[in-house]
Amino acid sequence: MTNYKLIIRYDGTGYRGWEHQPGEDKTIQGKLETAVIRMLNPSGVKEKDPDDAAGRTVPPSDCLGSFEGEIPDIISAGRTDGGVSAEGMCANVKLETSLSCMQIRDSLNRNLPDDICVINVEKAGDRFHARYNATGKTYRYTCYAGELKPVFERKYVYELGSMPDIAAMKKAAGLMIGEHDFTSFCGNPRMKKSCVRCVDRIDIEEKEGFISFTYHGNGFLQYMVRIMTGTLIEVGLGKRTPESVSEVLEAKDRAAAGFTAPARGLKLVSVDYD
Repeated sequence: MTNYKLIIRYDGTGYRGWEHQPGEDKTIQGKLETAVIRMLNPSGVKEKDPDDAAGRTVPPSDCLGSFEGEIPDIISAGRTDGGVSAEGMCANVKLETSLSCMQIRDSLNRNLPDDICVINVEKAGDRFHARYNATGKTYRYTCYAGELKPVFERKYVYELGSMPDIAAMKKAAGLMIGEHDFTSFCGNPRMKKSCVRCVDRIDIEEKEGFISFTYHGNGFLQYMVRIMTGTLIEVGLGKRTPESVSEVLEAKDRAAAGFTAPARGLKLVSVDYD
């Protein structure tokens, strides 16, 4: 078995997220698993019992009748939520195949829908793990506050209706930078692990009505980027002061932070590895 590192680009607006879900075929992982099975088993015939060898329930449309092996586990650098897209998601999967890396890439793309693309495949060390070995991630959230409708970008931006105060948002973002307990920015109320993360960069830029929030850090909690963005938007619209961000961090209470910005504006840009 060889461990392969994949870089994947996808439009997540029509999916329930990355992670495979029982009885749900609209996930990125599910589509990739299906593509891998079809690559390993190109002569697959009629559908079989949807309970696969790995114990997961696979939707009938994603089953291949003559595939008897265990479905390869595709491990991602993170589990993007429903509606979130990615330019450079990293994943790894262990396969037994004679195909070259380029042949694997091309075969997967032939079997993937048009809104998912494997842009690179390379061999990795046996111990490479896309999630555990990641040292940082970059996310970008995009809003729109221009005068005209963003016709072609409408599925990928959050429309604000009015231009926020960019300077105020930058001031507030500066208070988020550094190592903090981000409990107030975590969307999982049952989170038992540490919520301490280090965010070392937040860039806010406006061009022709489009406002981008770019975040880089060593890790992000569930909905963290979207809650941070919602909080910054509230600052920009005058609903809270930039200085209030310090109080939000100290509160360690989700109710103290701003709203959760819609998923459609968020994109995973890249994942860092040493």
